[in-house]
Amino acid sequence: LQVPLRVYTDEGDLIAEFGEQHRTPILYEDLPPMVINAILATEDDRFFEHPGVDYQGLMRAALELIRTGEKRQGGSTITMQVARNFFLSSEKTYLRKLTEILLSFKIEGSLSKDEILELYLNKILLGHRAYGVGAAAYVYYGKSVSELSLAQCAMLAALPKAPSRINPITSPERALERRNYVLNRMLELGFIERAEFDIAIAEPDRAYYHGAIAEISAPYVAEMVRVAALEKLGTAAYEGGYEVVTTIDSRLQAAANRAVSNGLEEYDHRHGFRGPEAHIDLADKQTTADWLEALTPFRPISGLEPGLVIETADELAVVYLRNGQTVALMPEHMDWAAPFIDRDRTGKPPESVADIMAVGDIVRARLHDDGSWRLGQLPEVEAALVSLDPWTGDVKALVGGYDFARSKYNRVTQGRRQPGSSFKPFIYSAALEHGFTVASLVNDAPIVFEDSELERTWKPQNFSERFYGPTRLREAMVNSRNLVS
Repeated sequence: LQVPLRVYTDEGDLIAEFGEQHRTPILYEDLPPMVINAILATEDDRFFEHPGVDYQGLMRAALELIRTGEKRQGGSTITMQVARNFFLSSEKTYLRKLTEILLSFKIEGSLSKDEILELYLNKILLGHRAYGVGAAAYVYYGKSVSELSLAQCAMLAALPKAPSRINPITSPERALERRNYVLNRMLELGFIERAEFDIAIAEPDRAYYHGAIAEISAPYVAEMVRVAALEKLGTAAYEGGYEVVTTIDSRLQAAANRAVSNGLEEYDHRHGFRGPEAHIDLADKQTTADWLEALTPFRPISGLEPGLVIETADELAVVYLRNGQTVALMPEHMDWAAPFIDRDRTGKPPESVADIMAVGDIVRARLHDDGSWRLGQLPEVEAALVSLDPWTGDVKALVGGYDFARSKYNRVTQGRRQPGSSFKPFIYSAALEHGFTVASLVNDAPIVFEDSELERTWKPQNFSERFYGPTRLREAMVNSRNLVS
């Protein structure tokens, strides 16, 4: 069974999952009877009676072939499906079917019925890369198998027939018909009572896609782990069920995410509004479907939702967001948006909404804690943050950039930047080790180096372009004086 690589924080919160197949293996004794009965009702109701091959089912399939000339029914039992899923291809040939039958007898002679059913329920594809009922329960309903209702169990049992085409996300109406067929079969076979059937058949299906929901956002850390696991384990990393526990602290990581995001946006706002990301003509785009189509190329980034300005007035802009909401932006929601001139200057503060945006503009908005939407923009500047435990060197939080979806480049580990003034503590530490004290005086004065490799003289200077004369080490450290260093 291919089980994906999962990455966790120090406290056990899920950071990420990597693998081609979503799978959560479940032991037979942990499978709810409702799930087992639903599967048996639709796939193989005589499973506990036949020796791996159901001769009645094969006869029905043969008669159907003779009658129609088409292989509409396969007569496959659950044991035969296990044989096919683990050992054979899905090609429809008589040789494969014969091999499948022989393998089924061998499997039945080697494993108990419970073990065969456990393999089947953990192996089958149930759509949307969910393999096994454990993964499917989460992918469609965000629950463990034990938390599913009878109707949801029947829906999972409806999926093996055509998981890619008939599932509650891709084709909800056809999936609902198939679910109701499973419920009828369960009623006919006595697996459920009429009252249970009536409740289940009336239950609306509310399935939607639940991916591997990360409990804490640390995508740059997850990528570091993925690369390390791939180097150490090869492609087996994606299917061997490995779990990697990092030193990341969930609380500190969340604080680091907020610090980088908020810090970059505040810095960006101080430098003014650079204008809309794009502009479209709304003359022939009057419906929400048209607006959504126009917004399709713009995806949400770090909580900044793209939106289309559909109406403006002096004190109001109506913006249709990509998530389907329509919001009103007032002047107080965009008071930072003085026009950007250059990195050192902004224009006059806006006096009306029309000074900032016009109908047809594509802009960004963010939902704030007070429930209001405010104008935003994607920062052009980038940043990184890493937090280390000084006693152990453990990485407690790491953010490699504003948004991993926008840029996979990890500015913590991949940025080969010059150390700059961060190198000075090492110089001062060496000085203290060799007899200097924090009260030692060093002359902050001009100095010139002749360097043949540079083919010119080098004249370092302080940031202030001034000289301060004799300076104590402690003062030079605090003020980061280049010439003392």
